[in-house]
Amino acid sequence: MPLMKAAVFVEPGRIELQDKPIPDVGPNDALVRITTTTTICGTDVHILKGEYPVAPGLTIGHEPVGIIEKLGSNVQGYREGQRVIAGAICPSFTSYACQDGYPSQDGGCACHGYKPMGGWRFGNSIDGTQAEYVLVPDAQANLAPVPDGLSDEEVLMCPDIMSTGFAGAEAANLRIGDIVAVFAQGPIGLCATAGARLRGAGTIIAIDGVNERLEIARRLGADVTLNFREVDVVEEILKLTGGRGVDASIEALGTQTTFESALRVLKPGGTLSSLGVYSSDLTIPLGAFHAGLGDNRIVTSLCPGGKERMRRLLNVVASGRVDLKPLVTHQYRLDDIVAAYDLFAHQRDGVLKVAIKP
Repeated sequence: MPLMKAAVFVEPGRIELQDKPIPDVGPNDALVRITTTTTICGTDVHILKGEYPVAPGLTIGHEPVGIIEKLGSNVQGYREGQRVIAGAICPSFTSYACQDGYPSQDGGCACHGYKPMGGWRFGNSIDGTQAEYVLVPDAQANLAPVPDGLSDEEVLMCPDIMSTGFAGAEAANLRIGDIVAVFAQGPIGLCATAGARLRGAGTIIAIDGVNERLEIARRLGADVTLNFREVDVVEEILKLTGGRGVDASIEALGTQTTFESALRVLKPGGTLSSLGVYSSDLTIPLGAFHAGLGDNRIVTSLCPGGKERMRRLLNVVASGRVDLKPLVTHQYRLDDIVAAYDLFAHQRDGVLKVAIKP
């Protein structure tokens, strides 16, 4: 049986590179050979730390860019040898959740219960992408051809980080001229900043504690940058808005502090769009929540997937309206993925995203 290299979750705190069988292709599947890049994501670090449980032996990773190696007999409109991406969220588009307009929540059944986040399968419920090959389920619904002229590095953010960050701006329901504060300028926060610009926000305030990230935020569309290590962010934002507060805030880190600050800077009737992955219970402060009477909205988003979402994101990249290549700060071989995890998990050397090259 042919084997491939894959990064496997063994136990909390331990990921290993192992040999695993190359997957067999079912009628609705596609086998994709990972080419130049996949990445390590913040969610992968939650898995490594045991904060998000997955089964031991699972191949992790959820950002595939590659070439179709083999197609299932039912998959139409694609060809072997074609360059493709697939969203980190790869729904079936047949479930109740999908047909109700929430494909990211695909999964479960009446017999075993309907579970949230079921559309996230790579590196969660099935083997993921930090390997030489990945099996894409429901391939006809999830594969998106990469336009000629775009490199792997240019489209690498589309499957997850770009889709998630843009979803934060979309869920905030930003209108032309709105003032928005984006808390945390990691990869997802930076994409939320870029998405807010594309949505027509009039003033974008980016918050982080690393000046180099704030500089990238400016290049992606931020008008004002605030380093929380140097100023009281809530006080400064209220001053910048004349005490009115922002129309929307986007929380892109997943901590109590950033969530609470994002709530405190909202105007009455404003929206908090939450993208963070939280590893402990949140507390909503009574004053910031106006005792529940402030007409505020708190919305969450899970990375939208599917081939139409990917097509739209690829179109944005091809148009030149956003350039996310600067987010890839480091490159490692798949053979060195354990060292890459150590770098990313400890946020050393100015790392934003690590590209893994099989």
